[in-house]
Amino acid sequence: MTTSAAGQPLIPQPPATVAALRQAVRQIAPAALPAFTQELDQAADQSRQGSDLAPLQRFVAQWAVYVHIQRQPELAADLRRWEDAAESGDAAQARQAASLIGRILDGAHVAVGLSAR
Repeated sequence: MTTSAAGQPLIPQPPATVAALRQAVRQIAPAALPAFTQELDQAADQSRQGSDLAPLQRFVAQWAVYVHIQRQPELAADLRRWEDAAESGDAAQARQAASLIGRILDGAHVAVGLSAR
């Protein structure tokens, strides 16, 4: 992963298109490309089968949020730390971690132009 200077994002937030998100994932989280491709294929299949764009729209929204978080190394590290705490802590720690994960995800949703979850 490329490093950022003074807490700046690694890359600008790309447009919410499959091609732009794929390029962003390739730049900032290349290990996630197989998941991106697999989930894109699944969303495309679901859209074709149901004659509905909703699966593709959800895919784009999910990956726009992912890119928003991953392009900011400090935010991505916070999210990973809270995810780990939610899995390994006691009930109170898990509740606190879930709340903080929710704040990160809500902020990312708003930042990419989606309503908070």
